[in-house]
Amino acid sequence: MNKSESIKELAMALAKAQAKMENPKFDTVNPFFKSKYASLAAVREATIPVLSEHGLSVVQFLRGQESGVECETMLMHSSGEWLSDSFAVPVSKHDAQGYGSAATYARRYALMAITGVVGDADDDGNTAVGGKNAKANEKATGGTPPNAPADFPP
Repeated sequence: MNKSESIKELAMALAKAQAKMENPKFDTVNPFFKSKYASLAAVREATIPVLSEHGLSVVQFLRGQESGVECETMLMHSSGEWLSDSFAVPVSKHDAQGYGSAATYARRYALMAITGVVGDADDDGNTAVGGKNAKANEKATGGTPPNAPADFPP
């Protein structure tokens, strides 16, 4: 994580914004896994207006890499304080659609992370630890995690 010398005012404003923020609505269905999740638009609708009320703004920069897409998300406060971090997503289909899908996925997850909202189903760590359903889904999907949103890179 990178940040300005001080983030005192940013932290105070973010705490106030988070107290008013609600998780985004699950407005999209992944037909393969029959799971619901919040689209990037739903995440923005749930976060950006509340952030703005507290002098906060977000910008996201995308960088194409040979193996995927990197999204740097910067949270800024009207005082000039800021913090940022990057999130990289691999791309297996190296065309415009593959990179576009990875970019949307990275932006959505990075925005949720920096604002503290949740926009997808929680599998209680089953995928991360290779639980029984994770192994079955990995075999069936060629490695796509269970409950992965439709825009998850193939």
